[in-house]
This record gives sequence, structure tokens and C-alpha cells, in this order.
Amino acid sequence: MVSNCVLTGAPWTIHRLDPAAAPNKKMQAFPNRARPSAPDRRDAPGRESRIMARRGHDIAAFGRHAGRWLHRAVVALAATLALAAPFATVAAQPSAPKGAEGTPLRFGILPLGGAFESRNDWVPLLTDLSRAIGRPVSVLSVTSYEALEKAIQRDEVDMAFLSGKMALDAVTLHGMNVLAQVTRHDGLPGYRALLLSRKTEPFNSLKALLAQPDNWRLARGESRSVSGFIVPQLQLFLPNHIAMETRFRSELVGTHQVTALAVANGEADVATNNTADFERFRLQFPAEAERLQVIWESDLIPHAQIVVRRSYSPEFQKKLQGFLVDYARGTGEKADAERAVLKSLHDLAGFLAADNQSLQPAAKLAYQLARQNAMTSQWVSETARQARLQRIEAAYAEQMNRLRDAGP
Repeated sequence: MVSNCVLTGAPWTIHRLDPAAAPNKKMQAFPNRARPSAPDRRDAPGRESRIMARRGHDIAAFGRHAGRWLHRAVVALAATLALAAPFATVAAQPSAPKGAEGTPLRFGILPLGGAFESRNDWVPLLTDLSRAIGRPVSVLSVTSYEALEKAIQRDEVDMAFLSGKMALDAVTLHGMNVLAQVTRHDGLPGYRALLLSRKTEPFNSLKALLAQPDNWRLARGESRSVSGFIVPQLQLFLPNHIAMETRFRSELVGTHQVTALAVANGEADVATNNTADFERFRLQFPAEAERLQVIWESDLIPHAQIVVRRSYSPEFQKKLQGFLVDYARGTGEKADAERAVLKSLHDLAGFLAADNQSLQPAAKLAYQLARQNAMTSQWVSETARQARLQRIEAAYAEQMNRLRDAGP
């Protein structure tokens, strides 16, 4: 049995649609308009009708900017209530004893598309997992990396599909082990981060972007996203003395689907993305994808991992790992059906057994980014910079030692 819990509502989207919010560099529906006071007309006849007319104008303006978003939000809310209500109490429970029979195994999912899309993609595989281990599996699908990370910190997730920095933190800070690493049909050991722009001028070349980033509107992933933030920052922007968080005209933060749509629809000029998600985007949004082009790609990034709570018994961890590694292997109707499940799940080919050492490339990326930031930032003195670099070296050494604990 698979239960569902979908947590929706990203704070940044709510803030950007709030017409009363203070203007800032983040994307907003529209800025506040200054309204000069008129004390000499305060009690004039007809003032109430003028106020109502002005309010009506504001409401109409808000509707023009936010109508489509509000419609989507209402639909999403209705779906959330239908899906989450039967299971909300289970997701909110404190961690149950790890050996308890019948206790749901709570599986957390990265928001690669939307929360509902991600949940629906994983349900067939998790149904098979529930059958294999003889206990229910519940699904926690969220709309942001931060929401999933907080759920892990609160011990509300027992097993999860994570990438890069989030998997690294789960293992080194939150008591989890790597069980497996995903593989794809292209046979490559990883994927690449991308920058997308529209094909039409003027915002359509990497040279123009690096020359005048202040003129471009950026759509990027959260700071925990490897391909949406960490790798572009490390391999492209910082070496060109550009900080993604401060140098662009405006900034929109969201999933890879959100960022690609923002550029395609003219709401941003450049977006971070990756090869796997952009391939999926082409299938789901062919008309929008046709407007886009790749203007930069990164080195290979290792694929995502499946992690599980270390407090589970070694025998149970091995059982979970065995299910993943054996899934969609072999011949016959069962294996064919499982391959179809993986095909619809981000075009995965299967899972390889892995341990915590598979996160060493992610640790190295985080280390390199921290060093780059320390080297390019302004400091009160060179002594302060060197002290920061020493702390980075010490933290990296400690991380690598922890990752040598091989897991199950």
C-alpha cells in the first residue's frame, strides 16, 4: 500500500504575488504604486466612490498579472486536499521504531517537476517496493528542496531520492546511508548542467550574458540544487567574477520545469537546467522547448542516489538495496513491466548498488564552491580569508572521513 502526502506552496511564489509586499530584486507580480495623500480632499464628497474605484483598478491589475497562477493554485489546492488528507497524520508523526511491522516507510522525493507529477512518477515503483518488503510505503512529495531537507531534519523521512549536496548532507549530518545510484539509458555515468536562453535576440548568447549579466533576468534552481545552482556557479559564473545571487537584473527561483518555462514565456532571459530534465521538458512542452537553446553545458555530474535511515537494521537496508538493484533486471513479463515503470520515471534504466563513498564527487564540488567563494569574496584582511580557507579544508577532510563509512 502506498499512501500519499503532497506538501505544496513555495513561500517565494506567494511573496511574489503579494501586491502589498515591499519591492525587491526578486520576481514580483507588480511593484507597489505610490499614492500621494490629499489631506485637503479628505472629506470631499465622492471620496468613498473614488477609493472604491481605485481599489477596483488595483484588483483588476492584480488579476491581469496573477489570474492564471491563481487558477493553477486553486486546482493544485483541491488536488492536495484530496490526496493528502487521508495521510497527513501519518506524515506528521514522529519517527516510529525502525523495526515495527506495519509502520509505513516514508519516502521523500526531490521536486524535479511539480509535486504531483513527481509523486505520480514514483508511485508504481514504490507500490512494488511495498509489496516486496511487506509493509506500507508513504510518499512525501514537496515543492522545494528546502521543504524536503527540513522534513529529513525533523526525522519525517526514512528513505529518499536525493542528489548531490542534499544526499551529502543527509549522510554526513542526518544519519542516513546511500543504498543505490540511478542509471540512465544513455549509459553515461552522470548528466550535465545547462544554461538555456531563447533563440531570438538580444538575450541569446553566452558571450553577451558574461559581458553584461546585470541586463539579464535569471531563472535558477535553489542553492541546494547541483545543476540548478552549485555547478553553474562553480564552473561558469564565479570564474568570470559573477555571483549568481547578486549580479542579475532579477531572479526567479524554482524547479527545472519552472525555470525553463520562465525563459520560454519571456519571464526570464536565461535559466539553469540539466540534460535529463530538459530532455523531459522537450517531451512535455514541445512548443515551449522549440523556443529555447542551450548556450552552455557543464562537465559530467554524478547521478542521484537513494538513501535510507542508518537506524534501520543492516538486514533491512540490504533488503531495500537488493530490491532496487534487482528491479527491472532479467527477462519475462514482470521485468518488462518494471522496465516500463523506470522508463516513465525520468527515463531511468535501473539502480546500481552504492555506498557512502559514491558521494565523494559531491563533497568535492561543495568544497570547490566554498573555496571559490572564499577566494572571490571581500574580506577585512587576508588573515580572515586564510582562516576561512583553513576551516573549509578541515570541514572537507572531516566529510571525506565520514564518507569512508561504506554504509550497508
